[in-house]
Amino acid sequence: MSQQDDSQYQLETLAIRTGHTRSFEGEHAEPIFLTSSFVYENAAEAAAKFSGQEPGNIYSRFTNPTVAMFEKRLAAIDGAERAVATSSGMAAIMAVAMSFLKTGDHVICSRAVFGSTIAMFEKYVAKFGVGVTFVDLTDLNAWENAIKPETKLLFVESPSNPLSEIADIQALSDLAHANGALLAIDNSFCTPALQQPIKFGADLVVYSATKYLDGQGRALGGAVVGNNKLLEEVFGYVRTTGPSMSPFNAWVFLKGLETLRLRMREHSASAQKLAEFLNAHPKVEKVYYAGLPEHVGHELAAKQQTGFGGIVSFEAKGGREGAWKVIDNTQFISITGNLGDAKSTITHPATTTHGKLSPEAKEAAGIREGLIRVSVGLEDIDDIIADISRGLDLI
Repeated sequence: MSQQDDSQYQLETLAIRTGHTRSFEGEHAEPIFLTSSFVYENAAEAAAKFSGQEPGNIYSRFTNPTVAMFEKRLAAIDGAERAVATSSGMAAIMAVAMSFLKTGDHVICSRAVFGSTIAMFEKYVAKFGVGVTFVDLTDLNAWENAIKPETKLLFVESPSNPLSEIADIQALSDLAHANGALLAIDNSFCTPALQQPIKFGADLVVYSATKYLDGQGRALGGAVVGNNKLLEEVFGYVRTTGPSMSPFNAWVFLKGLETLRLRMREHSASAQKLAEFLNAHPKVEKVYYAGLPEHVGHELAAKQQTGFGGIVSFEAKGGREGAWKVIDNTQFISITGNLGDAKSTITHPATTTHGKLSPEAKEAAGIREGLIRVSVGLEDIDDIIADISRGLDLI
């Protein structure tokens, strides 16, 4: 499918067909170009490609046909002009920071983000003289009050990890642009199948491709999506410093994108049933899932998203002891910090994904000792509910 034809197709078609560049063999499935470099017919051709006068592949750190296929496909389904693939989701976030921030700049970041994102801004980006302010994700007044003349980036996860808080993307976009800043959205929980932040004014969208874009826990990867001008900066950073996606991993993610919409629908449907079950369970104190009408972000999520996703978090009675009892009594759900898999996973955020945060930071982010996060997989939902019930019934 040629790039100029993309606008006439729906997401399901784009996720299967966009970006496929066939070699001279005319293969039906996307090939894996496992090569470090590329050769040329003569010195003049090499010079033209290295200088940019002619398009073509140079070195797989920054030009590889398989990686390019994944980038084109992801950009198409996200409604964006361009994507740049990276070695992991955190590498994608760091690429945004290093591409658009300099000494003296300021970042506003929501507290409700992955623990490593907080550590990245606080410990590593700050070393370069970049200030960071953390605010409540849903408090627009807090975002407005945190704005400074030197603010250059607003960064937010929506839905957030692990409490599924929902950001008003359009409102944050308006705020950022009115103050000369960029808005970056971590869309790993929804993926383009459920949410396209660029349609609501986001400048940059980042992904941990390791999660739902793959969908089967096979490979690490990330991506940044946006317009050509901004992504040229990101490409320059990745080209120069090397946090690149491998061709093999790109091929894995290409296969994942083919079933993305189908998987996200099933994840969302099963997560809704689990959330409703937990919401009525006497050993559960609170459920965090935007698909529940009583969730504070339910109406906003329904406006921005076409589904509520596959992540359900809940607080079990009994604090850490109760939470660990639920986790330890599961029989097939995987106890792991990863998410977005065909296999259901379960974790205790306070001691795993957010374990390195200070007690004060955990409390501010709502990471309590009784909190459990479930990534609802593609197993039968009745089996998933029964597996979680084993421990709940023992509290």
